[in-house]
Amino acid sequence: MRVLVVAATERELGLSGAWRSLVCGVGPVEAAAATSATLARETFDLLLHVGIAGARRAAGLAPPRLIVGTESVYSDLGVPEAMAPHRIVTPVPLVRAAQRALPDAEARIIGTSGRVGRSHHCEVEAMEGFAVLRAAALAGVPAIEVRAIANAIEEPDRARWRFDEAFAAIVAATPVLVAELSRG
Repeated sequence: MRVLVVAATERELGLSGAWRSLVCGVGPVEAAAATSATLARETFDLLLHVGIAGARRAAGLAPPRLIVGTESVYSDLGVPEAMAPHRIVTPVPLVRAAQRALPDAEARIIGTSGRVGRSHHCEVEAMEGFAVLRAAALAGVPAIEVRAIANAIEEPDRARWRFDEAFAAIVAATPVLVAELSRG
């Protein structure tokens, strides 16, 4: 099975394994453009989007908790769904495979916003997920997003965000995820 692992930064990817990896850049625009360009040039059976995220304090998701995305919601676009999609549901078999690989991970909806704190209706927030999953959907490639919590969304002091722990958690989870997702 040919797997593309996508992350915003090299630090989220870690060392590449027996899969193709892509650093898509930070934010929804860069992520959509880079992912779409790669999917137009190459063929993949599956896309795994990994990275770090923030969580609302009320969600009780302390760093470096792993999150398996059940849906991705684009929070920046204020138009009706009929005008432009803003929700992608992750295929259930991919969610189940990710949960087998990471039995302690939480399954949650992950919001996507270009600005911290803008995913008002989501407990977990990142900056690229919807863009990457939308590019995959348009290319006909099944995709899933998995994140490691680095911070409370409400915490403005980035010195208090736990980047190192979150990066280590997602890098350690990626090979396990690729192996399990490739089986199913």
